[in-house]
Amino acid sequence: MAATASSTWQPQEEGFKEICGLLEQQMSPATSDKSQIWQQLQHYSHFPDFNNYLTFIFARAEGKSVDIRQAAGLLLKNNLRAAFKNMPLANQQYIKSELLPSLGATDRHIRSTAGTIISVLVQIEGFAGWPELLHALVSGLDSNDSNHMEGGMDALSKICEDVPSLLDSDIPGLSERPITILLPRLLQLFQSPHASLRKLSLSSVNQFIMLMPTVLLLSMDKYLQGLFLLANDPAPDVRKLVCMAFVQLVEVRPAFLEPHLRNVIEYILQVNKDPDDEVALEACEFWSAYCDAPQLPPENLREFLPRLIPVLLSNMVYADDDESLLEAEEDGSLPDREQDLKPRFHSSRFHGSEDGEDDDEDIVNLWNLRKCSAAALDILSNVFGDDILPTLMPVVQAKLSATGDEAWKEREAAVLALGAIGEGCITGLFPHLSEIITFLIPLLDDKFPLIRSISCWTLSRFSKYIVQVTDHQEGREQFNKILMGILRRVLDDNKRVQEAACSAFATLEEDAAEELAPCLDIILQHLMCAFKKYQRRNLRIVYDAIGTLADAVGEELNQPRYLEILMPPLIEKWQQLPNSDKDLFPLLECFTSIAQALGTGFAPFAQPVFQRCITIIQSQQLAKVDPVSAGFQYDREFIVCSLDLLSGLAEGLGSSIESLVSQSNLRDLLLQCCFDDAPDVRQSAFALLGDLAKVCPVHLHPRLAEFLDAAAKQLNTSKPVEKETISVVNNACWAIGELAIKVPKEISAIVLTVVSCLVPILQYAEGLNKSLIENSAITLGRLAWVCPELVSPHMEHFMQAWCIALSMIRDDIEKEEAFRGLCAVVKANPAGALNSLVFMCKAIASWHEIKSEDLHNEICQVLHGYKQMLKNGAWEQCMSALEPSVKGKLLKYQV
Repeated sequence: MAATASSTWQPQEEGFKEICGLLEQQMSPATSDKSQIWQQLQHYSHFPDFNNYLTFIFARAEGKSVDIRQAAGLLLKNNLRAAFKNMPLANQQYIKSELLPSLGATDRHIRSTAGTIISVLVQIEGFAGWPELLHALVSGLDSNDSNHMEGGMDALSKICEDVPSLLDSDIPGLSERPITILLPRLLQLFQSPHASLRKLSLSSVNQFIMLMPTVLLLSMDKYLQGLFLLANDPAPDVRKLVCMAFVQLVEVRPAFLEPHLRNVIEYILQVNKDPDDEVALEACEFWSAYCDAPQLPPENLREFLPRLIPVLLSNMVYADDDESLLEAEEDGSLPDREQDLKPRFHSSRFHGSEDGEDDDEDIVNLWNLRKCSAAALDILSNVFGDDILPTLMPVVQAKLSATGDEAWKEREAAVLALGAIGEGCITGLFPHLSEIITFLIPLLDDKFPLIRSISCWTLSRFSKYIVQVTDHQEGREQFNKILMGILRRVLDDNKRVQEAACSAFATLEEDAAEELAPCLDIILQHLMCAFKKYQRRNLRIVYDAIGTLADAVGEELNQPRYLEILMPPLIEKWQQLPNSDKDLFPLLECFTSIAQALGTGFAPFAQPVFQRCITIIQSQQLAKVDPVSAGFQYDREFIVCSLDLLSGLAEGLGSSIESLVSQSNLRDLLLQCCFDDAPDVRQSAFALLGDLAKVCPVHLHPRLAEFLDAAAKQLNTSKPVEKETISVVNNACWAIGELAIKVPKEISAIVLTVVSCLVPILQYAEGLNKSLIENSAITLGRLAWVCPELVSPHMEHFMQAWCIALSMIRDDIEKEEAFRGLCAVVKANPAGALNSLVFMCKAIASWHEIKSEDLHNEICQVLHGYKQMLKNGAWEQCMSALEPSVKGKLLKYQV
């Protein structure tokens, strides 16, 4: 069939020459306008057999240069993604039949490109539509011709990387899965004399560790033997893949390694010192993976620590070619290049307790052996604690006392090591902390910028302990020295040090909070100096430090002398930046924190800030439908940041935002955002809806039904809540609860719809976001409070799950309102809670203290009501099912 297909289609000489000519022009460095050629190629792609021409040039144009043939192949690959499925069958067959022989081409680039195209076709239609392919791959692997072997292996390795699961699937017409046929051949190739074949076969098998097909499970001993055979391979790429395999096995299938564990650890320890940095880096990943593997006892590592720790420390020294060394030379007064500006991501406003915690951001971003070694030391210190200090500290002290300029990298690595163990070994370090800090403070002024920057980071790792001892004179003095030292570095001339100092200062701010109030003057002066001095990239970090300061000290900031230092430069910057400039994002975030901290003190600055947010949202909504009129491309992050700043204003200004809202079209813009197709826009929109409901619900009135409908639609998900939308559902749920209290009459129309959506969230709470469960329980309570007659007939369906969720919530006003709802529905339908009485008692006992006297009395009435209702020992039986601690807490209700 392949032969007839290829003989039926032949290229026309003219078309062949024209397409080759275009490809040559596109490849030529002399061609200035490539876009015109690209347009012509796009024009040709509408002809049905254009891709046949590309295939012919790629596979058969022996007289053309390899570059031209490869360009044809890569263009073909891109075209096939979009066009293959709709091609005439004859063209599909022609392309496939020409690709397979190219796997054995004499030129390596042609073989490799053929493999890439074949992998794309497999992604499009699997193996079922191309039975010849598997046969071609197998005969390639079985061949004695090195070109055929390498071509087949190259294509297979790409398929294994792109779609490994297809190789482990049943294929119609095949008695076995492809991987069952291929795996023995791949394992055989581990012994090939060609390094490229050993590398590709090993990387292909490694792709299946996660999937673990039956054939690999049954061949595990052979696979492990193969890994040990390749462990000291002369090719670094192969040694790297051996390490990757051990790391993956430790993560996914540690049981297989257990019999060989000592040998594996010995091996990894040896290659952790490999002269090739990439091999050493892969080996180093093993230690963190091992410590995280729940089935493997960390104790097995203990005897290796005296040999491992010095290796990690030696790998933490900057390599001579580390790009940070070059960056560290850069003058702080030079403007940033566009490529230096890392993308930044704003996380939309979220109501409730966040589940995840921010990871410690390292002060530089590229992962390398130095950072991986520091991360491994951090994890080992958390697993073994102070037990690592006797091995570690003599090495650290020796490095710290190394003198002379040539030893600065050793000293720097020792400071990094102290920071890495700052959490795990704090018990052992704590008695010596003031000595360590006394030693580190002068390093903030070291002549080497990277020692100054790492000293900032290491001090920040101890910041929560530094703050703990500020209640006595000595501790306070130490805190002030650190604060002043870091502020000095905030004004360093070196960009790298500026960045490290601002990050360290932000950590110190979070830990010290109101302790910073006495130093606000000097802090603000330094930050505003930095504000004038910094280039664009680090300016973002100053905004972050100012925002964090506002969050930390709150209304302490609301004093005229501080505002005079802080606000004029920020407002000047705010006025300079156009509405479509991304540098506005961190400034919008910074203003959000300031507005919340100053409260009504932000009023003098509120009007222009409010108006600017409205303008930005409007202009972005225009850009979304008509970028030409808007003058820029749509970017939804502007909308998200502006909505969040408006939320900050509503929270800070309270009801005095009303005059601004009444004179704007915010209501209509906000409704549009509540229906936006992007989850982060909806998330911020519902947060703002809830904030406005709290402070000026009257302005939502004219479109209230539509807002309620939009919010209810978010909850009405028949499928389980997805990760991207969980925060949208959470905020919509919270906003409905806020509206319920403010506009109870209007809410009745959607009460049952919302309740029917909240109940499944509470009933299947396991694995869901903690905040979503809390907000669902609170909103259900608020609806029950304002519409008990609608909610109470259905309460027996959700009472137990609701009470379990209520008992998890911390004491606050929102919990009070939820319990008012609980009392209201129980009074309306006492029988509805009878089966869940034990759970209700536990929920009541979850209060530490109810501040509201009338709620306390209502709960007393409910409990007494049930005590009278349950006769013949039924009440006592219910009480006996409660733990003693719960019974003890119910005593205050006199039952």
